[in-house]
Amino acid sequence: MATLVIHASLEMAQQQGKRSFDQTLAVGVGDAYALSQNQFQQVSLGDRLLVLEKRTGRCAEGVLAGLQPNGWTLNGMQRYDVLMQDMVMVPYQNVLLKRWGVTVI
Repeated sequence: MATLVIHASLEMAQQQGKRSFDQTLAVGVGDAYALSQNQFQQVSLGDRLLVLEKRTGRCAEGVLAGLQPNGWTLNGMQRYDVLMQDMVMVPYQNVLLKRWGVTVI
């Protein structure tokens, strides 16, 4: 079973109007995360999901409930809204993220 990790960055929320960590958990959707084809193929519904906010050291864990296509990056990667359920706060886990704020472990 894989774990999808996404970063709900405070800077992106402040500078680009993305959802904050709190907003992401409140609505249960991470907005427009770019996943490579390889990452997409590694995860399945029901897999573990971590949402991080590195600057404040916060972390929530739950279940991946879905990935809905939501546009493309400039270099052709598919973006997905990350649907989540059963999210609970857990101790922060320092996970190395890819440049676009996503990784699969």
